[in-house]
Amino acid sequence: MSPGKRSRNPFKRAVSVPAEVRARVDLRPGEKVLAGTRSTDGSWLLGTRDALLVVTSDAHTRIPWEHVERADWDGDENRLLVSEVGEFGRPRPEHVFAVAEPGLLLELVRERVTASVVLQRRVNVTGRRGFVVVARRAPKGDGGLVWAYEFDPGVDPDDPSVRALAEAALASAQEEIGA
Repeated sequence: MSPGKRSRNPFKRAVSVPAEVRARVDLRPGEKVLAGTRSTDGSWLLGTRDALLVVTSDAHTRIPWEHVERADWDGDENRLLVSEVGEFGRPRPEHVFAVAEPGLLLELVRERVTASVVLQRRVNVTGRRGFVVVARRAPKGDGGLVWAYEFDPGVDPDDPSVRALAEAALASAQEEIGA
């Protein structure tokens, strides 16, 4: 590398969020944008301590970290996939963002989603198939727990034996953390 030139590392570059984008978002008292990046469709992804904010030209969506089941980065496609915790029988909300330069947002997403998980317990039903009981809390710790099951493909949550295992696993997990 020649003197005076800096390498471009898209994962460490801070992104300046324009004032007009910040003005479209209703930040809560004490909340501030910690990382942000622009997606290729012109929308903005902003991360705060409490949530991922998706800001378009006419609206914004708040996805609290405790509602994010998983976030995956595909470096080959430069895409961020965010899957929300869903309700059984309904499609799980998923969001796909094409992002050329994620900046510090990926680090923040990983850290905040991890911070929201209070407990995870794996339960096998048949062989390696089963489900996970997960308790999440807002990273600030000021809200109640959000409990969810994540069932593997092929595991039927309506099966009475699966339902009994799930209820027992939930009761055990709640007892373990005093909920």
